[in-house]
Amino acid sequence: MAAAQPTAPLAHLRVVETGALEAVAYCGKMLADFGADVVRIEPAEGDPLRRIPPLVDIGAGLVESALGAWLNTNKRSLIAPADSDAAAAQVEALTAHADVLLDAGEPATAAARHARLRAANPRLAIVSLSWFGESGPYRDLAGSDAVVRAMAGLVKLVGPAEGPPIMVNDHQASIHAGLTAYNAAMAALHAGGSRRFEVSVLEACTVLAEFQIALRYGPPADEGRLGTNKFYPTYPLGIFPCREGWLGVTVGHLDQWAAFCDMLDLNHVRADPRFQTRFDRSRHMAELDGIIGDRLKSRTAQEWFQLALARRVPLVVVPSMAELLAQPVHRARGAFQSVSVGEARFEGPSVPLHLCATPPARNGVAPLPGEGTPPPARAAPALPLVPADRRPLAGMRILDLSMGWAGPLATRQLADLGAEIVKVEACAYPDWWRPTEGEQERIFEHSPWFIALNRNKTDAAIDIYTPEGLALVKRLAGDVDAVIENFAANVMPKLGLTYDALRVSNPSIVMMSMPAYAGDWSDLRAYGSTLEHGSGLPSVTGPADGPPVLNHLAYGDPMGGLSGCAALLTALLHKRLTGEGQQIVLSQVQAMLPLAAPWVIEQSLTGKVERLGNRHPTMVPHNVFPTADADGWIVVAVPDDPTWQALAGIIDLQRPDLATLQGRREQEDGIEAALSRWTRSRSGVEAMAALQGAGVPAGIAATPGDLYTDPHLVARGDWEVVERRWSGPQPLFASPFREEGRPYPVLSPAPTLGEHNARVLGDMLGLDAAAIADLEARGIVGDCGRPRVVKAATPPPALAVA
Repeated sequence: MAAAQPTAPLAHLRVVETGALEAVAYCGKMLADFGADVVRIEPAEGDPLRRIPPLVDIGAGLVESALGAWLNTNKRSLIAPADSDAAAAQVEALTAHADVLLDAGEPATAAARHARLRAANPRLAIVSLSWFGESGPYRDLAGSDAVVRAMAGLVKLVGPAEGPPIMVNDHQASIHAGLTAYNAAMAALHAGGSRRFEVSVLEACTVLAEFQIALRYGPPADEGRLGTNKFYPTYPLGIFPCREGWLGVTVGHLDQWAAFCDMLDLNHVRADPRFQTRFDRSRHMAELDGIIGDRLKSRTAQEWFQLALARRVPLVVVPSMAELLAQPVHRARGAFQSVSVGEARFEGPSVPLHLCATPPARNGVAPLPGEGTPPPARAAPALPLVPADRRPLAGMRILDLSMGWAGPLATRQLADLGAEIVKVEACAYPDWWRPTEGEQERIFEHSPWFIALNRNKTDAAIDIYTPEGLALVKRLAGDVDAVIENFAANVMPKLGLTYDALRVSNPSIVMMSMPAYAGDWSDLRAYGSTLEHGSGLPSVTGPADGPPVLNHLAYGDPMGGLSGCAALLTALLHKRLTGEGQQIVLSQVQAMLPLAAPWVIEQSLTGKVERLGNRHPTMVPHNVFPTADADGWIVVAVPDDPTWQALAGIIDLQRPDLATLQGRREQEDGIEAALSRWTRSRSGVEAMAALQGAGVPAGIAATPGDLYTDPHLVARGDWEVVERRWSGPQPLFASPFREEGRPYPVLSPAPTLGEHNARVLGDMLGLDAAAIADLEARGIVGDCGRPRVVKAATPPPALAVA
């Protein structure tokens, strides 16, 4: 095992990891790459993670999974005894002196299993991971990465309008759930240990569908696909061929549309009243596709990118894996980690949490089975226990200057876990997810997206662009644990709110900035879709003869939010143990790179990437199949030969030549045709029940709106209807982690603009009523009950990620 860096923030931790889910391995990787001593217990019959493609020759005639090695960097390996009682005793012995247990074992028995371990070690923090959780009607179903994403509403809306939906074939849900599990583990450590969290992969994935869920809150709608690389409600949003290469385009606001049209010399299109808003343009996609597509073919993607960078238009080259690995903007950041296993060497994405003082490892050695020497014994500092009736981050205060999706999702997770989040916006320049045009009273209080992302927070409306307002924010920053912001790169320096400036009055402060890119492209304007464009993931999604395919309306936003939460929790734990603050520069495009890990690794190893569409290198069949429902689809994944025999019995395709993976690969077209005939003759519910009843991983491809009535999510209490002033009731999705089997209830709805001015200005800053009234009279603070006034001379600054 590679020696931990001297500044590794988690070098004091002892972690035990068990179970075959990739999610548990990715969570363990993050802990190990930050210095923790992670022991992975591998089954006596062999670890399935060592058989995942791409495979690599490690010497001595041995072949290992390169992806498995990447997941296991800087860990130790122990082999479990074949006897189940002896294996349980091994876990008990290891966890008796451990700080964290990551357990992806059988969910039905997890609670009882963990109770015994906690009796021996009351301070043990436990994160229990499974496909569907420890309760509910889906608990015992067979899962796979693609099946669970389909059930979470992340597949059906992607691809051609006529179908079938398109999905990246694997390794997405595992990263979502691994990040979620990491955040739960870190929260437990902040509480002094003695906490048990449950994380289901399905619920972790559902967080990524929240934008479209909120878009349809109220009676569920039957959404449809608009076409490959098309998502409501934004146009243009897509991937266009250029003279050379592919260009990712997302244009939202009117100023961006104007700059985009000017760049393409399409001023007559800009002036057309039919195309003034993203909603207007969405109604004319086909016409605009022809106009824009023709013009973009006149230059290379790289030439358009350089023009867009100067004009701050959200465009980026969609790189292949080879191009991604070569990009200097990533090389300069250490975005790729050198991985060693046996005699093999290759590259994979680094853990993307760029803590400037205590970064994760940039080199990783993966153990062979049973390999690894325990580090010297070390005293693990113990933080005070947070009482069990309080949430684990109670007592933590964060100043939230972020807007949109990514930053507010990071702070919502912290708020759900008990941190006090002080959100600052202004009447003139509110969070951009507050609508500013419409007929409803206080229209800015009626955004379902803002409501979904900002529960459990405190809100003060302070105009940061006035000297008095800026002074108030600086005083707030003097008494918080951390600050989070996602402004454009030049805004915070102009305001005097840099990390170096803030730590003068608050030496141990942690400050996180969330640019789309860091380094040479830090001025790039981007949306969540732009981040997926730049990650290269579209280049490996979809059929080999098709264009690159976006997997999500705005994939980069929730991935940035989950990663931002993880980065803050890591830096804040280091602060609590050492008193040292630090700066975090979280490149949100880099936060997307772990999702492309298998293909980055394959490119690094072989110099090429095989694009399989919905098919899978080790699962046949693996695809999206039609059902008898209107636009109904079901994902089926067959991971091994016994599962195939179960499926073959259902669809009456029991033939000796199909008994092996190789045999099925040679007949894949015929198998898919036979399975399609079977699924098309029954509803999705009937097909899923029959397949799952035989142990075959299968899941209905749901729309986000379907999730409101999903029987499993309802049974597990994942929806809470919250009443809010001005906007009324709205169902909110629960936190993707739960303690002792229960989701956290919502403590307060998303705040109205300036709702807590008195608390922030009076209780936190000590202003009296007269001083607050004077600030209100001068428009420096307020609750925006009067008409909004925006001064033309002080336009809002461009923000890094919309």
